[in-house]
Formats: sequence, structure tokens, C-alpha cells
Amino acid sequence: MLSTTLMAAVLSFGLTHTAHAAKWDAKMTPAEVEATLDKKFAEGKYSPKGADTCLMCHRKTEHVMDIFEGVHGAVDSSKSPMAGLQCEACHGPLGNHNRGGAEPMITFGKGSTLSAQKQNSVCLSCHKDDKRMNWDGSHHDNADVACASCHTIHAAKDPVLSKATEVEVCTSCHTKQKADMNKRSAHPLKWNQMTCTDCHNPHGTSTESDLVKPSINETCYSCHAEKRGPKLWEHAPVTENCVTCHNPHGSVNEAMLKTRAPQLCQQCHASDGHTSNAYLGNTGLGSTVNGSAFTGGKSCLNCHSQVHGSNNPSGKLLQR
Repeated sequence: MLSTTLMAAVLSFGLTHTAHAAKWDAKMTPAEVEATLDKKFAEGKYSPKGADTCLMCHRKTEHVMDIFEGVHGAVDSSKSPMAGLQCEACHGPLGNHNRGGAEPMITFGKGSTLSAQKQNSVCLSCHKDDKRMNWDGSHHDNADVACASCHTIHAAKDPVLSKATEVEVCTSCHTKQKADMNKRSAHPLKWNQMTCTDCHNPHGTSTESDLVKPSINETCYSCHAEKRGPKLWEHAPVTENCVTCHNPHGSVNEAMLKTRAPQLCQQCHASDGHTSNAYLGNTGLGSTVNGSAFTGGKSCLNCHSQVHGSNNPSGKLLQR
């Protein structure tokens, strides 16, 4: 494992922001690259001139120089890598790298030879706080997602940390959720009035789907407080789990319902009295609408409108 005592972490695309392979990849296997880096850390041959040595070759690359536009390149901040080992704080000891560029350095992002775990060990050596305490074993960790897959450090502003661009970064991978949020009924994610991190912690939590609250319902109640209750007459699916009926990322149905009524209701109420009969229109229980309850407007909700629970003494059946 790469030593973390000599590294200051930064979520960085580093010097591998371009797609082409590094020079050492042509003659070394990934295992050999990793072994060489371990040896370099053991030797600890850092450049006495720090970033000045690196920039002799790399200053012509726009994405490299952009590091000085952000917080990780701030030379006047004691928390910045530039206040210590500078470029080598994240990319490792220079060693003989400047003699032809063929000796490996730590690289980040899609073009990196190193595994996501090795890349992330650099970042996590500094970025340790309560927001990242559940990273190990989280969804992104288990999927071998590197920090640099989401974060851009060689930039004035990291897109995933901006409310205006966060959703775009997340949905570059989460394409199903991107499709859902563009459906007719959805949370206002596509207008950036909400962001993914309003509900989820991408660095992991101890709850389902990496939610920021202890449960799905608590997450929903943080905005939809009127649904919280307690109610005199409760509706079991509502108190148990909001997503039993709703798709929080969006749906083609009203109110982000997974299925429109009455089919949604009949998934549970399939055998009790009139709810099990799809053809109610020509009976005393409903008006005639082509003889079918499936075409009767809001169907079940025409009578049972208080589906999130009722406080009316006569609302046992969740009616008005």
C-alpha cells in the first residue's frame, strides 16, 4: 500500500487529465508501476525545488496550471498541499522522474495505471472527517470509483461541488436517474433547485442508498414535513416507506407515483371488497364511466383522498 504519512490528499485528475497512456505504461505492468512507487516512497527522494521542478515540463499543460486557481494550489494556505511538498504531496516523490519522464508518478483519473483504491488512499490521507467516515464499504467504494472520477482539482472550481453542475456530474454515471428526473413528474433536479447531495452522501452513510438521514422517510420529511404525522388514522405503506408508492427521481405519473391509481392501490388492496373488482362504474359504488373504474378520474382517490393519513375522527377509511 502506498505510504500515507508522506502524502497530503487531494482529489485530483493530476497530470493524467489527458486520455493517452503515461510513458512508463509502455514498458511496465500495473504491478511493476505499483512496486516502483512503493520503492520511491521508501526512498523519499523529493525535489528540493518542489513545484518549480515539475513546472519546467508541465507548465505548458492548461489543466496542470489550473491547480493554482483552486484551494489545493493556494500557496498562502497551511492546509493546501502547496504549503508542504507541493505537487509531490499528491503525486509522490520525484525521484528520477524528471530524467526523461519514464519513472512512474502517482496519477489520477481514467488514464491512471493505479487502482481506484490506491488513488483514493492519497486523497483520504487528508480528507478524513465525519462526512467521509463511511467511505469504506460504501456504494462508490464497492464499485471501485476513484475520487478523481467525480472531483476535478486542477480547476478554479470543482464542478461536483457547485450546485449548478453537481447533478450533471452525478448523472454522467447514474443515467437511469437522469432519465427519471426528466419525466413529467419529478423533483426539480434538472433546474438545479435540488441537488443529489440534498438526499445522498456520495461518500457513504450507514443508511440505505447512502441517504443523509437515518431512513428514507426521514429524508423525505426534511422537506415534506406535512406528511410526517403522527396521524389519528395512519396508512401503513406511508409510515413504512415513501418509495413504496413514489419514485423520488421522477415518474410519468402524477405525484411521482410508481403506478397510477387504481392499479397502484390494488397492488395491496386486491381482495378486500369492492377494491378487488376493476369494474365498479356500473354498480352502486360509483358513477358510470365507460363501465370501468380504471377510467374514473382519480379512481380510489375520489373517495379516499387522505392517503397520507387522516386526523378526522370519521376518517378511518382515509376519506375527507
